[in-house]
Amino acid sequence: MTGTGPKRPKLVAEKRANAKKSSPKRAVPKTATRKTRSKRRARPAPKRNPISRLFRWIVRLFWGITWRVGAVCTILVALGVLFYASTLPELEELVDGRTRGSVTLLDTNGQVFAWRGDQFGGMVTTETVSPHLKNAVTATEDKRFFWHFGVSPRGIASAVKINLSEGRSALSGNGGSTITQQTAKLLCLGVPHDTNKMTEREYESDCRRGSLVRKAKEALYAMALEVKFTKNEILTIYLNRAFLGAGARGFEAASQRYFNLSANQISPAQAAMLAGLLKAPTRYAPTNDLQRSQDRAETVVKLMEEQGLLTTAQANEARANPATLSDAAKSRTGGYFADWVMSEGPSYLTRDTTEDVIIQSTLDPRVQRAAEQAMLHIFDTKVRDGSKAQAAIVVMSADGAVRAMVGGRDVKATGAFNRATQASRQTGSAFKPFVYAAALDLGYSYNDYVKDEPLTIDIPGSGPWTPSNYDHKFSGTVTLTEALRRSLNIPAVRISEGVGRENVRTVAEMFGIQSDLAAGPALALGASESTLLEMTGAYAGILNGGRSVTPYGLSELRLQGDTEPLIGQDGGMGERVITTNAAEQLTYMMYQVIESGSGRRAKLDGRQAAGKTGTTQAARDAWFIGFTADYVTGVWLGYDDNTPLTGVTGSGLPAEIWHDAMVRINEGVPISPLPMIDGQAPSTYVDPNAPQRANPQPKGTNPIENLLLQIFGGGN
Repeated sequence: MTGTGPKRPKLVAEKRANAKKSSPKRAVPKTATRKTRSKRRARPAPKRNPISRLFRWIVRLFWGITWRVGAVCTILVALGVLFYASTLPELEELVDGRTRGSVTLLDTNGQVFAWRGDQFGGMVTTETVSPHLKNAVTATEDKRFFWHFGVSPRGIASAVKINLSEGRSALSGNGGSTITQQTAKLLCLGVPHDTNKMTEREYESDCRRGSLVRKAKEALYAMALEVKFTKNEILTIYLNRAFLGAGARGFEAASQRYFNLSANQISPAQAAMLAGLLKAPTRYAPTNDLQRSQDRAETVVKLMEEQGLLTTAQANEARANPATLSDAAKSRTGGYFADWVMSEGPSYLTRDTTEDVIIQSTLDPRVQRAAEQAMLHIFDTKVRDGSKAQAAIVVMSADGAVRAMVGGRDVKATGAFNRATQASRQTGSAFKPFVYAAALDLGYSYNDYVKDEPLTIDIPGSGPWTPSNYDHKFSGTVTLTEALRRSLNIPAVRISEGVGRENVRTVAEMFGIQSDLAAGPALALGASESTLLEMTGAYAGILNGGRSVTPYGLSELRLQGDTEPLIGQDGGMGERVITTNAAEQLTYMMYQVIESGSGRRAKLDGRQAAGKTGTTQAARDAWFIGFTADYVTGVWLGYDDNTPLTGVTGSGLPAEIWHDAMVRINEGVPISPLPMIDGQAPSTYVDPNAPQRANPQPKGTNPIENLLLQIFGGGN
């Protein structure tokens, strides 16, 4: 049945089916059948070039090896870094790595005048030092310090480029080391110093080795430091351990050494100078060459300005007012004295100390400057240019306290040959006072007579010996005072033979002359050798009234931080050698030497002085030693190689140096009289062949005793 009802809507599926039926069948060309398509896909690929295939294989092989080796190396590096990091101690244990201690020497005013050993001024941190110092160090040593991981490939590449451009090998010269790597080197990669295996110098040299293996270890250790510590802590270690010349270890010690300031007080100019020392501490040390150090500091200032660490105004101020040395660092006084004190003190507290030691010394800076200025003045004005002659000066008090010492013409030298303490030279006539000291102590008088006539002595095994005077003349009968005043040789020999050489030798040794003394009659003429320090100390014994003296320069030694001294010295006077009366007579005789005798050039206006000249055979050595009431001063002049002096005797240049020094030394010192007799006693003749007195005591006042003394070789 058909109807006209509503039509049923077609479903979507039906629409799609109808559309498929109504669409025309697409024709497939015969050339594009499935079979032909299959055959096309199966067609073999064209053959590749064998060389190309080999290249691809090599690349794949290289890449395979490289990433595996890289992975292994990365693991090994990580293990190495972790190993080193695990061995690192705490920060406080790394800041002071000195293998020896320091010695700070103070003068009589309590001021520092010399340093020895490795100075360490105390621990500083990046927070406590001047920010200018922190910036100066990073600007000049490692401007990317706060950004790298301990090693800077960029810095290494730049260093290699510079080295090659300057004609060096890639690893010679600039190393491109970061501050962290430099710290690793300062720590010697954690290897401690074994004193049984190597010296300190060898140890430090080993720590600075630059081989490839060493560089690799250094890089690992540097990265370990970065793992263990913060950047500021690494910089703290570096600031405390860096060597900055003149024995200063760390920036605090260097700041105190050069500027007498703490590292937290220094200006940009001072910070730049200290940072500039890192490149070559000894070469750029301001105590060696201030101008060179200032030039280097200007380079550092420029780097700081370029990196924005200084304003233009600050940089201009630093350039206009470069850093200068403190007065103590500038003076460089007392170097010979400091070396002597270090050699005389206990080695475990001076030369080989592992502690920080403070030495209070006897050095008087005013007297030291006076001695140095006198030396320079005489050589500048009285000695011909080009002369190689040398000189030495020692000044001491009557108790043996050494107040000044100059060991050579280079008055500022340190560690040099000290002619005041190390040169043993013939003393010549400077020895004669000890001949007369022995005679006076045995009862002779300063005003007794002795013959100045030809004398010949038969020396067993050597034959006859005939001494002569300097002018080859004879004066007949003269007093002991006259004989010493004119430095006559024959009377000195007669007196020595009369009192006995052994007595003369004993007196000289007891006064402190420790050198081997001649056994023959030439003993009286100074044929023996001695040092200037010994001779000056012996003369001090005459000034103090006849007691022995041991020269000393150390009055107190204590450890830094302690208040109680470990060693103390109140004076150097020892036992009595001759009587006070004998010493006062001898002082009078030596006073006449300067007043009107061979030492006239040493005479001081308005101040009493006593002394003695000395000139050795062929004028190889010239001496003048003398004293006022306050100071004993000895001067020696000669050549290191024993070349004879030309036209120089003890009464010449040595006396002039002595005079110049004593004028300066006694400036402002109250005038005091010498401890001597008045010189009014009557005279008697001395028979050198008469029996010796057995009792070395002062003569009495009994007339009978005096008569017996005259008969048996004594005097009034």
